[in-house]
Amino acid sequence: MSSRHDEAIAHLKKVCPRMKAWIDRQGPCELEAHAGRSPFHSLVNAVAHQQLHAKAAATILGRFQKLFPGGRFPGPKALDKVSDEELRAVGFSRAKAAAIRDIAAKTISGVVPGKKAIQGMTDQEIIDRLVQVRGVGRWTVEMLLIFTLDRPDVWPVDDYGVRAGWRNLHGLENLPTPKELQAAGERFSPFRSVAAWYLWRAADAGPEGMP
Repeated sequence: MSSRHDEAIAHLKKVCPRMKAWIDRQGPCELEAHAGRSPFHSLVNAVAHQQLHAKAAATILGRFQKLFPGGRFPGPKALDKVSDEELRAVGFSRAKAAAIRDIAAKTISGVVPGKKAIQGMTDQEIIDRLVQVRGVGRWTVEMLLIFTLDRPDVWPVDDYGVRAGWRNLHGLENLPTPKELQAAGERFSPFRSVAAWYLWRAADAGPEGMP
């Protein structure tokens, strides 16, 4: 069965025998973007996931939404209606609560672009703009690029899961450094987002799950 990732998968298999073996075992790429999310929504979501397991972050985000009418994800102006104590009570750390407030403020001021404006920006332009926001580093923006904007060639070399997946796939004793991973991943361009997805799966599988 064909998928929108067929071209990417063919390229990854061609340039890396280990990746080919892993893709053959893992199966089709299930990477999907949440295209309907605004940059504000995506950044808050990414901040929630920083240094947390996905399930824990989802629980916190669910509680967060319940602070607002209808349990819907709020817009940036709605943050004025909740206190820092309420943000802390749903599970956000003090630093994350401050980051979320700054994301809201910079969305209102225009530093964080809207859904339409961000589509016309390059990956690097988006990174340069959004790292001005408190608590938002390159990794956080890369998650937005992959999981909201569906950009195909994002290579998050600081991501622990990507580094662990690379270590497992190649039978290494230690994690590769971001610099090493940057160089090693050049061959996967222009489909490095799909390569990252397969490395996340390799991290989940562990060394014993490798082909």
